[in-house]
Amino acid sequence: MKRRILGGTGMSVSEYALGTMMFGAMGNTDHDESVRMIHTALDAGINLVDTADVYSGGESEEIVGKALKGRRDDVVLATKFGLAMGEDPNHRGGSARWIRRAVEDSLRRLDTDHIDLYQLHRPDPHTDIDETLGALSDLVRAGKVRAVGGSFFSPEEIVEAQWTAERRGHHRFRTEQPPYSILTRGVESRVLPTAQRYGMGVLTFGPLNSGWLSGRADPTTGHRSAGAGAKMFDLTQPGVKAKADAVHQLTALSAEAGLPLPHLATAFVRAHQAVTAVLIGPRRPDQLTDLLAAADVELGDDILDRIDEIVPPGVDVNPDDFYIDPTPPITDKHLRRR
Repeated sequence: MKRRILGGTGMSVSEYALGTMMFGAMGNTDHDESVRMIHTALDAGINLVDTADVYSGGESEEIVGKALKGRRDDVVLATKFGLAMGEDPNHRGGSARWIRRAVEDSLRRLDTDHIDLYQLHRPDPHTDIDETLGALSDLVRAGKVRAVGGSFFSPEEIVEAQWTAERRGHHRFRTEQPPYSILTRGVESRVLPTAQRYGMGVLTFGPLNSGWLSGRADPTTGHRSAGAGAKMFDLTQPGVKAKADAVHQLTALSAEAGLPLPHLATAFVRAHQAVTAVLIGPRRPDQLTDLLAAADVELGDDILDRIDEIVPPGVDVNPDDFYIDPTPPITDKHLRRR
């Protein structure tokens, strides 16, 4: 497993990172099997494990804590905070009050005395980034956190956080965690270049785009549940139909290249010069085994050029998948009227 340095922190991390969102009630409820999967990943050379307090209400962190007993010193452990941990509005966000509580809860669940990378799960529009960075810097000085980062930050928010850290003397965000796949390439235009400009490490997630690039003949099968998620797989939607057409072409390309589609998809993300590590998030052991087999796959320029013809650089095939909108609509009428 190849390694890269994580955003100037000096920490060496594997190009594959294990994401654990699917461990616990949100996915695999078998704790013992989840622990074995983590051990399989570590034995294969993965040394970066990423989780979050909100994953299954803390259950994922507890599983990771169990799995790392006796192996903690060999792992770069990352977790996230900021999303709602209950109904209380103070149990979320980037306030100093919540950060001090959230980190202690995560340390307890992870059964460790420090976190290597502590990330703000989403930007918090209600909290001054100066307060957030100040509280995170206190954690670094206290030895509870080694480095801090963000996730889902727009280019403007990345720049603001970097400038605030410099002006105020805070520890700065060393990493960014955006979604990135062949079908969602919007971050290539500004997010990834901005992260590069500030020497940040980039941990991408969603290389299989919620199953669209998993290699199933019909990615919509099994996803026709009611609710907000149903639109993601509704072929009557133009953007969804465009994704299905792109997947059809990518499937043919992967067959021509002699690669399973998931291997093509993960290798594509790893090929971007800004990407430090690709987060894979398997739920079952067979999914993990399959993805690990792609760890040494390298795509040549001819294949990358063909991918560019199917999905142009910087483009999100389905606009509804545009996770980081550079020009979000103004929904509050008071912001557009005198």
